[in-house]
Amino acid sequence: MTPPAPVPARPAAARILTVLLFALIALYIALTFGQHGISNDEEVQHVYGRLLLDYYGSGLTDLSAFQYKNLYLYGGLFDLIAAAGERLLPAMNVWDMRHLLSALFGLAGMVAVHRLARLLLDEWAACLAVLLLMLTGAWSGALFTHTKDIPFAASMAWATWYITLVARQLPAPPLATVLKLGAAIGCAFGLRVGAVFSVMVLGLTVLAISTTATGDWRAKAAHLLRSLRALLPAVPVALALMALFWPWSVQAPGNLFKALTTFSHFTFQLYTVLDGEVMKIGDVPRSYLPVYLAVRMPELTLAGLALALPAAIGSLRHRSDAWRRWLPVALAAALPVLLALATRPSLYNGIRHFTFLLPPLAVIAAGGLHAGWQVVRQRRIRALCFAALCLLGAVAPLAAMARLAPYHYLNYNLLGGGFAGAAAGRWETDYWSDAVREATGQLNAYIAPEAHPAEPWQVAVCAESVQAGAWLGPDFVVTRDWVRADFFISTTHMGCDEVLRGKVIGQVTRAGSALAIVKDRRAVPPEQRRPLR
Repeated sequence: MTPPAPVPARPAAARILTVLLFALIALYIALTFGQHGISNDEEVQHVYGRLLLDYYGSGLTDLSAFQYKNLYLYGGLFDLIAAAGERLLPAMNVWDMRHLLSALFGLAGMVAVHRLARLLLDEWAACLAVLLLMLTGAWSGALFTHTKDIPFAASMAWATWYITLVARQLPAPPLATVLKLGAAIGCAFGLRVGAVFSVMVLGLTVLAISTTATGDWRAKAAHLLRSLRALLPAVPVALALMALFWPWSVQAPGNLFKALTTFSHFTFQLYTVLDGEVMKIGDVPRSYLPVYLAVRMPELTLAGLALALPAAIGSLRHRSDAWRRWLPVALAAALPVLLALATRPSLYNGIRHFTFLLPPLAVIAAGGLHAGWQVVRQRRIRALCFAALCLLGAVAPLAAMARLAPYHYLNYNLLGGGFAGAAAGRWETDYWSDAVREATGQLNAYIAPEAHPAEPWQVAVCAESVQAGAWLGPDFVVTRDWVRADFFISTTHMGCDEVLRGKVIGQVTRAGSALAIVKDRRAVPPEQRRPLR
């Protein structure tokens, strides 16, 4: 994918498109961040952030954060900011605030994607890369509720951006760029130990560039040593930020390695589904991640990735040095997939844990479409056909996601049978129970005409209690005693809505399929009140 010759200034039309695109994304965030439910892990994440604030507020003496479940294995950058925001903005609903903050992280990640694609290609391709991300429901729909995955993906996108900048200037990159690289990697570690991928990408990039430098082996070794020496200032910056946002990681020499090995063999009693086959998360095949990537990305992105391959081969045939510029992006996209194939870790929720792959894949796909356009643009008919196909490839996922709004993260492409295929049991659906918030609104409305009960109605929830309790009115209380429950709220994910009997009084439906149900169990006789499984 050889970039075009540099131009003195960016075209005015492309600059206008960039401003318009980001303005639309910002408007989308502003209008929809308050429509989402609480994700399954969000309560414990927020408690962790509060405990980390207590740790710093106590002068590092309150160690409760490091004894709270297994949250100490995660960095707390996002949760610290969210917990601080809760204290600074007490009038704002804390969950809506977290969702807005997560989306702002995602917006920052898209800025990194735009910069990266503009550096490697041009302004038009940069806008295309951001558009491809927004057409991906697993990104644009996850912006609000995936409060671990989106901030981490954004940090990794910035790390890839700075690695790409550094790679262009080895063996003597500017100190300011090196320090910013350290900050990006430190923030990524301040969220997840998976930031080790950015270190691997950096190391392999430096090694590849040094081994292909001009001169004999002594010159290549000297190039490598100079490069490593120039990158040393990034280390204390990264470590300082990691220590700040993930203090447990530096409290003992082996903690970082412990977190890494724990997650590489992490498993518990949970099931996932792959193309209609339900399985334990520890039994997923090696194909799990590649298949889910293939059915989650829009067709236009897949086409761009397909076009990128021959463009890359052609560049190598012509002995172009484009591979040096693209190497960090290619490694950022491919290395985690290759390691997952090699080690076969426990996986679930589709690509949720690999959301950070979507930004580099979007850049590569934009590169492939850009290369395809360069081939056909001189021939009018071919150019018109290419543009028409690209337009169709953009409109199709937009239309599909509009039908699912605001639950865009449930969208699948035609390879996966679309959302209808997922709703039919082929793929993971509302694993974050996002639709529970809307379902609680239906229950509130249903009970409103009735007189206030002497005691609150008991509601069983096939999700975490807070996911319904935060939105239910004062006449309800969430109970763990499902036998006595008066009402039942559940998503349809993995058939949980079938566990309890009752009269269906509400449904959250999109594209003709139910995402969540509400059941009235008050008339269910005692002998039929026990869970069915």
